[in-house]
Amino acid sequence: MSVANLCHRLQPQVSARTAAGFAEVLRRLGGPLQVAVAGRIKSGKSTLVNALIGRRVAPTDVGECTRLVTRFQYGTVDRVEIVFNDGRKQVLPFAADGMIPAELGIDIDKVSHIEAYLTNAVLQGMTVIDTPGLGSLDAASVSRTEQLLGAAKHRKPDDAEEEDEEGSDELDDTSRNAVAGAEAVLYVVTQGVRADDQQALAAFTAATASREAGPVNAIAVLNKADTIAPESVEGSGGDVWKAATLLSEKQAATLKPRIADVLPVIGLIAESAESGGFSSPDAEALRQLAGMDDDILETMLISADIFTSWECDVASGIRLRLLEKLDLFGVRYAVEAIRAEPEITAGSLRRKLLDASGLEAVRQRLSIVFAARADGIKAAAALASVTALAHASGDPAERQRVHDAIEVLLAKPEAHQLRLLEALTLVASGAVDMPEDLSEEVLRVGSNADIGAQLGKPGAPRAELAAHALERAGWWRSFASFGATPAQSRVAHVVHRAYFLIWQQIRDPQA
Repeated sequence: MSVANLCHRLQPQVSARTAAGFAEVLRRLGGPLQVAVAGRIKSGKSTLVNALIGRRVAPTDVGECTRLVTRFQYGTVDRVEIVFNDGRKQVLPFAADGMIPAELGIDIDKVSHIEAYLTNAVLQGMTVIDTPGLGSLDAASVSRTEQLLGAAKHRKPDDAEEEDEEGSDELDDTSRNAVAGAEAVLYVVTQGVRADDQQALAAFTAATASREAGPVNAIAVLNKADTIAPESVEGSGGDVWKAATLLSEKQAATLKPRIADVLPVIGLIAESAESGGFSSPDAEALRQLAGMDDDILETMLISADIFTSWECDVASGIRLRLLEKLDLFGVRYAVEAIRAEPEITAGSLRRKLLDASGLEAVRQRLSIVFAARADGIKAAAALASVTALAHASGDPAERQRVHDAIEVLLAKPEAHQLRLLEALTLVASGAVDMPEDLSEEVLRVGSNADIGAQLGKPGAPRAELAAHALERAGWWRSFASFGATPAQSRVAHVVHRAYFLIWQQIRDPQA
């Protein structure tokens, strides 16, 4: 990769401290994309993490562990390590249920974060970072999240307050800060978007404080979609999922341009169906409920209290277990599925529940926004880190040397994706003011990996796509030369080039 080559080439030309920072940037470039799952407290972040990973491993009940940042990454052997502020590590045994223990039995003020290594295929392509909830009364937990999302200044451990010696090849706080943070964020909201949701997204950075969240590296999910009262959403027709979809669209309009999309999801059902929590005995209990009288079952499904306390053949403890795994919406959905297909197997019922959770749509969007663009996102974050490291060195000559090297890199044709990401960030953040229709076009071209989606013509024939790409390339070239401000012209030239490259790709997919 060209950014990696730039780091290798510059390392002998910069100070030992800056070179150490470049080494960390190279390590990050070689690893999977790091995606932080963030949101307000009790928004269901950890439940969603478990669903994405496909394993119930992140504690969902409030405890010491949920007040810490936990990084889930691929490993050849399952293990959990507590990483202390002074760099020490301590192996942590899994709890009896296979999860990370909610209580650690240590002073968590001395803990930096938790590293969980899992033999999990999903984590081979993406490191998932579970964060403490924003809006918590626990200031330390909020600080840990803000530190990850906003690259806030790291505090030194008590035994390392003295200044690092000049010329040290260890990362100092300023340099470490420059390469801190996730490269992308999956932001979890519930029914209402609040001011601190906006603030958290504004603070999110991919590696440095110079790169805000945008449609390239941020999407949001409306979790607990089953709890939305459909009568409260106009146009839902009384349908819960329709109501959730409409509310997601409204939230997307509120949160854009900081996010690419908002998708509804039911994290609890997704976790149960995907992580093995839903079992054959659960399916059998639901089958018994499906055989009950309609009026009685409807009464039971009015509330959780009535559902668990009603006298019936299915034991109260079993019904409580169903609620913990599916909630009332999931129980109702499963019962209706069984009544529609009496011979349905437990496995087929689990798959139907998974479909109903909305998890697959979230995964597909993650793939489109993040996975397909992982190299570009990481490269853009790496360049931001390299720039920040050079700036932090305090050496004007070093800073200029790095700046010149980056400009040479960005001038190369293969670096166009970085130029496009840069243009997208400028427009999304409002740094370059564009007419609304043109802003939307820039966001569409820059935040999609699929050609049809980039051109706003999903499913269109190749000839139509090619003609449209060439037409828009010409339009943006004209706009860049006539009528655009200097800042707009800079963006327009990048978009023109993007359309031209799309046209070339359609004509010759092997090019």
